[in-house]
Amino acid sequence: MTLAAGIDGGGAAALVVSALAIMGSPGPATISLTALGSTYGVRRSLPYLAGIVAGTAAVLLAVATGLTATLLAVPALRIALIALSVAYILRLAYHVATAPPLVVKSTTSPAPAFAGGAVLGVTNPKAWVAIAAVFAGATLSRSAGADAAAKIAVLTAMIVVINAAWLAAGAALAPVLCDARRARVVNVTLAVALVTATAIGIAH
Repeated sequence: MTLAAGIDGGGAAALVVSALAIMGSPGPATISLTALGSTYGVRRSLPYLAGIVAGTAAVLLAVATGLTATLLAVPALRIALIALSVAYILRLAYHVATAPPLVVKSTTSPAPAFAGGAVLGVTNPKAWVAIAAVFAGATLSRSAGADAAAKIAVLTAMIVVINAAWLAAGAALAPVLCDARRARVVNVTLAVALVTATAIGIAH
């Protein structure tokens, strides 16, 4: 089946499925969103979500324009990106693990902002690998320009949907966090999962 402008509908469907499987799997960004959703709720986490989306979209554009291979070919830059990502993840994991139960949390406690999300979105090692794999794994048009444009449009939508879903999943945990003991278990578990996902992303 072919859509308008010569875009292959079957290829687009395959792209969505692969994006859900690869980009939607647990990683530093998605787990951080779950942790913040459970800790701060959806509304207060929206700026961070917007930052994650913007940063990940920047990675997508880098992949689409061929900048990824150039950037990752520079060892010093790759190390700097990984170091920045690890530093931010460790800081975020600490704040998640030590967050108090919701019933005693100060309403003025600042949630991570847009800038933090954007930094993680750009430096997230999993995003570079996952987006590159998904982008190269499907062809939506015989025209290189139309193919790239269609992939960017589809994957940008998937970035929004996937990350928003992880944030919503975290917010669904909020009722559990009103109990001090359960809150500590959930927060520490999410913090450990966040660090573990980052380590796995770097290892691959």
